[in-house]
Amino acid sequence: MPSDTFIVDTDIHNSLARMRDLLPYLPKAWHQQWLESGVGVHGQYYSPVGVLRRDATPDDGGAPGSDPHFALRHYIEPCGIDYAVLTGGAEQGLSLHADPDYATAVAAAYNDWLVEQWLTVSPKYKGSIQINHSDPAEAAKEIDRMSAHPAMVQVVMGSGARMPYGNRFFHPIYEAAERNGLPVAIHPGTEGKGIAGAPTPSGYPTRYMEWHNILPANFMTHVNSLVCEGVFEKYPRLRFVAIEGGIGWLPHLMWRMDKNYKALRDTAPWLKRLPSEYILEHVRVTTQPIEEPERPEQLVQIFQMMHADRIAMFSSDYPHWDFDNPNIVLNGLPREMRRRIQGLNAAELYGLPVPEERKGANPA
Repeated sequence: MPSDTFIVDTDIHNSLARMRDLLPYLPKAWHQQWLESGVGVHGQYYSPVGVLRRDATPDDGGAPGSDPHFALRHYIEPCGIDYAVLTGGAEQGLSLHADPDYATAVAAAYNDWLVEQWLTVSPKYKGSIQINHSDPAEAAKEIDRMSAHPAMVQVVMGSGARMPYGNRFFHPIYEAAERNGLPVAIHPGTEGKGIAGAPTPSGYPTRYMEWHNILPANFMTHVNSLVCEGVFEKYPRLRFVAIEGGIGWLPHLMWRMDKNYKALRDTAPWLKRLPSEYILEHVRVTTQPIEEPERPEQLVQIFQMMHADRIAMFSSDYPHWDFDNPNIVLNGLPREMRRRIQGLNAAELYGLPVPEERKGANPA
């Protein structure tokens, strides 16, 4: 990658090396439960290729993504990443735990651990505030508590839920995020787990590949709900990030929503604009796992249809098995579009400084 290319990776998964590492940050009343059950929400799908890259295992052992120094040496510095937005991992399932008090306590402990163990290591690292979305009032308090840390750049929650995210049940979360100037992001992997519903409208897929293929359907559900329920009219400064849900589905969704709005707008009288206009202003998507059509120019066309130069951001999903390399994955895009997606869109969303000499740089 040329040295003048500015890159923000919006999805890097960090994790605990050992369960006991969380204990100093967790009230003692929850220690036994944490050590014995962890997040307490587990999936039912087996991946024959695993979930994590084996070459991302730290030198002294531990899970891939558990050592901030190793991640810098192994990926962030060699690939020229300017900022790495940490999105966590299994703790996103806390929102689907049957005990909301346990989930809220562990989420808070994770956030304190993240600040001390990762955000102090390098200014490249930026954090995501984990919340328990099943208890919006407590989630709002956690957002208020953690937003004071300058390296926390967004709120994150799993995309698996008991109801679509436009529902007014979740509005205290959005009010707190807007109050603190933070976007709200969702990440897949919790669909069908814990107290969430089935991962598809027709129930449970049989195998991991089926489940993984259909994850964008849940992202469509949430974006559709946020717009149609008027969340962006109620919270006009809120931004919503759909991480690791792919991007090819978005043009189709915008077209369908706009067409139906013209005939059914009386059912959503609070909407003052076309649904696609709300999406382009308020929703951001990340590139991984990027679609790979046989004809690469077709992907460029899809990016143009959805105005990716405005709303798409690069993500690698490091250290997961389907990692996208920043030196390769966007090479087929036009230069200006690639420059925006590689880093500038994320810098604008998260308020990240861009060196003057890099603001006008085009990738080779």
